[in-house]
Amino acid sequence: MSEELAQKTEELSLDSKTVFDSKEEFNAKHPLNSRWTLWYTKPQTNKSENWHDLLKPVITFSSVEEFWGIYNSIPPANQLPLKSDYHLFKEGIRPEWEDEANSKGGKWQFSFNKKLEVNPIINDLWLRGLLAVIGETIEDEENEVNGIVLNIRKQAYRVGIWTKDCDESKLKTVGERLKKVLQLNDEQKVEFMSHDASNTRGAEPQIVL
Repeated sequence: MSEELAQKTEELSLDSKTVFDSKEEFNAKHPLNSRWTLWYTKPQTNKSENWHDLLKPVITFSSVEEFWGIYNSIPPANQLPLKSDYHLFKEGIRPEWEDEANSKGGKWQFSFNKKLEVNPIINDLWLRGLLAVIGETIEDEENEVNGIVLNIRKQAYRVGIWTKDCDESKLKTVGERLKKVLQLNDEQKVEFMSHDASNTRGAEPQIVL
């Protein structure tokens, strides 16, 4: 599966020619408010590979039509290999906490720990998350959201929303909307933690909803 994914993401590299490059073949009619870049983290195959080796930009888009063309051309969430990630971030922002746009922020996160149970619906939930982010319905006027991340791990699917700062008054709306997007019940809690705290062993989440 990883080889197939690598081939598909290679075909969608920023240098490749697609239908979106041809005005005759494709005319985007529904521009988004922001340009977005899809990133992919491949699983580590040898210990010499670091994070920067594994993380690669796939393609940047700016319209609804381009989004659907890309989404329908890449492997769905439940077919990704273990220890891989999808990241969708505003153009110019790398999905790394060291990036200037992320450095003072954090992330809302929820882990679907019963992986086998959620496997049939994770594709739909991930799509709902993507649409909420690019459509900017995940927030009102806060302008806090930098991107959304999907982590594929052995025991869980993790979905996270990355924000530009840690102002609780601005973040609650994002957390509440993430719960609705992921169709969580009252017992299922989303947690917010700053990137600084995430790197501190034993740190507790700052907000739980």
